[in-house]
Amino acid sequence: MSTTPAKPKFQLKMGMATREAYGQALAELGRSNPNVVALDADLMKSTFAAKFAKEFPDRFWSTGIAEANMVSIACGLAMCGKIPFASSFAVFIMDKGYDQLRVGAAYPKVNAKFVGSHSGISIGEDGPSQMSVEDLALACGLAGFVVLAPSDEFCTRALVHRMAEHIGPCYMRTGRPKTAILYGPEDTFEIGKAKVHGDGRDLAIIACGNEVAYALQAQAELEEEGIHARVLDMHTIKPIDEAAIAAAAKECGAIVTAEEHLLDGGLGSQVARAVTRSTPVPMEFVGIQNTYAESATPDQLMEKYGLTTPYIVKAAKAVLKRK
Repeated sequence: MSTTPAKPKFQLKMGMATREAYGQALAELGRSNPNVVALDADLMKSTFAAKFAKEFPDRFWSTGIAEANMVSIACGLAMCGKIPFASSFAVFIMDKGYDQLRVGAAYPKVNAKFVGSHSGISIGEDGPSQMSVEDLALACGLAGFVVLAPSDEFCTRALVHRMAEHIGPCYMRTGRPKTAILYGPEDTFEIGKAKVHGDGRDLAIIACGNEVAYALQAQAELEEEGIHARVLDMHTIKPIDEAAIAAAAKECGAIVTAEEHLLDGGLGSQVARAVTRSTPVPMEFVGIQNTYAESATPDQLMEKYGLTTPYIVKAAKAVLKRK
């Protein structure tokens, strides 16, 4: 592939990957709460669970390449009063552990937390067998689960702590590449409450994960053309912030969603369902179009599969024509 994405005019400073922020937050939890334990399926250096393992070796278990077993062990630990955080690549923990997540975690509503790293196609050269492009849809299909997709390191750290406080099963996706810094240590995050950027009333762009940075770049480019957009960082996919979505639909009259995930069953599907319950408005959807990606650099993949800033701008202009 030779595609070279155009550099956006509005630049954001890059920080650490959300997977690394998860590892830091998990270690913080270990220091403050002795009931927090951790598990990993032979990928602790990649998921950054190794930070916890090094500091608390007697509260960490590596299950080897056995994700289904890891999920079951986590559920058992939760039933014994522990707060387990089990991590692996998103494609492995969701695809290989789904039956156990359903029967062992969702059905009995156990207080277990699951974290899928290397999500989406921005994992890059590892190719489609390692890319989880359906994990949000699968997680949302688990009754009673909280489903999270943080956008930067500060969002990730805060939501890891919210996961520990929440009673019930949770799933969070994290990513491999470094992410743009969107927030600071003073920012607060709540499960089920979106972060709103701007008060534009021409349209709303609702995004999650890495797409939030692209959405903010699109917001800046549209502003230069006299189009005033607001951006919603929908870090919680389930339970989704229906109040923020209803306000965006009513006040803006048009919505674009953006996600590094298949359009089937992901953020766009959740937002559309909320919109139909409040104020139906024209919508456009930026996401992966019913396909698996190939192997290339993260930048090449995000551009080829239509997930970067220009595609959000294009979707915004298209939805405005239907407003």
